[in-house]
Amino acid sequence: MILAARIVATVLAVLLCASGQALAEKRVALVIGNSNYAHAPALDNPVNDATAVSVMLKSAGFHVVETRNNLDFGAMGRVIRDFATMTYSADVAVVFYAGHGIEVDGVNYLIPTDAKLATDIDVEYEAMPLDRVLRVLEPARSLRLVMLDACRDNPFVRTMKRTMASRAVGRGLAGVEPTGSNTLIAFAAKAGSTAQDGDGAHSPFTSALLKHLIAPGLDLRIAFGKVRDEVLAVTGARQEPHVYGSLGGTTIALVPAETSLGAAAGAAPSPSAEGCEARNASSASAVPTRTADSYSRQVSLLRPRHQMMPCFLRSACSSPDTQPKTFGSPSSSWTK
Repeated sequence: MILAARIVATVLAVLLCASGQALAEKRVALVIGNSNYAHAPALDNPVNDATAVSVMLKSAGFHVVETRNNLDFGAMGRVIRDFATMTYSADVAVVFYAGHGIEVDGVNYLIPTDAKLATDIDVEYEAMPLDRVLRVLEPARSLRLVMLDACRDNPFVRTMKRTMASRAVGRGLAGVEPTGSNTLIAFAAKAGSTAQDGDGAHSPFTSALLKHLIAPGLDLRIAFGKVRDEVLAVTGARQEPHVYGSLGGTTIALVPAETSLGAAAGAAPSPSAEGCEARNASSASAVPTRTADSYSRQVSLLRPRHQMMPCFLRSACSSPDTQPKTFGSPSSSWTK
C-alpha cells in the first residue's frame, strides 16, 4: 500500500510540473529605432529608446527580441517579413517602434530612414503601412501588442507637396481600432497630436514604459494608465498617450506577480523543465500547502507516523492555481 501511495504521489508531482510548464508561453518581440534620417534632421532618442525597450523585454523573459536600428525602406520590409515567421508559433507578439510616423488620408505609416516624401503620393511607396505590421502579429494566439513612439513633430509634413487638394495629411497619427481580439495599440500621443522626443536619454513615453510595463503582476491596462499619467505630468499635459483595442476580463501582465507562498519559499516564479526534474529529486523546495495536506490525508493511514512526507512530493514544481493569469514568465535565456 505504501508503494502504491508513492506511485500516486510521483504521478501527481509530474502532473503538477507539466501544468506549470504549460503556462510558459512563447513570446517574441520586434524592436525598431530610427534616428538617422537622410532627408530630415536626426532624432536624438529613438535608438536609445529601442535599445532600452529591448533590454526590458529580454529581462521580462521574451524568447526572441529582434532589435534593429536606422532601417531604410528595404531593410524595414525584410525585418517585418522575417518577424512574421516567428509570430506563427508565438503566444505573445510585441512590436515597438520609435522614430517618425505620418498619417495620410487616415492611413498610418512608419517612416524609414531613406524616405524623401517629396509629395503626398510618395508616402505609399516610401513608407511602411502600420496595417502591414498589424497583419504580421495576427497569428499570435494570446496577445498582440504594438507600441508606437512615432508621433513626433514631423518635418516631412511641412515640406511635402500636395498633389490633391482632398488628400489629408494629418498632424500625428490617426486613431485605429484593431480588427482582431486581444490586441492593443499604444500611441505615445493620442490621435492628431504630437509627442516629444525628450531632453533626456529617452522620450517621455519610453521613460514611462520602462518604469511601468513589466511591473510584476501589473495588468497591461493599468500599466498603460500609469504611463499616461506620468507622461501627462512630465509634459505639463501637452502630451497624452492613448491605447486602442481591448482585452478580456482576466489579469494580463507581462511579468507574473510573486505569490506570498512563492516569496516565502524563495522559489522561482516559473520553473523550467530542467528545474522540475532537479526539484523533483530535491527535498528543499516547498509545495503549495493544500497539495501537501491533500497528499498527507491520502497516505497518513498507510505509513508509520514517524515517517516524513516523500521528498519528491515536497519538491513538486507548481504554483497555486490562484495565481492570476499572466502571459509567460521571466526566463534567463533569449535569442538576440
